Amino acid sequence: MSWIVSLIIGGIVGWLASIAMKTDAQMGWIANVVVGVVGSMLGYWIAGLLGFAAVGGIARFIVAFAGAALLIFILGKLGVFRK
Repeated sequence: MSWIVSLIIGGIVGWLASIAMKTDAQMGWIANVVVGVVGSMLGYWIAGLLGFAAVGGIARFIVAFAGAALLIFILGKLGVFRK
């Protein structure tokens, strides 16, 4: 059951990050879920390298959102998203 919740939260995080990065029109719901889940892992990994432990729901959401936005930025620089 927890993986279903992770996919749902990942979809929400990916969708919000795609809106913030202005790539929402280019991404479908599957891309939002993938970006949300992979971006969250990226965010937690970078936060761990910086010595930041996301404790609490809001801090965890911010780290996940920042990771997803960073992933969209990187994918945009690689040419995955066109403007």
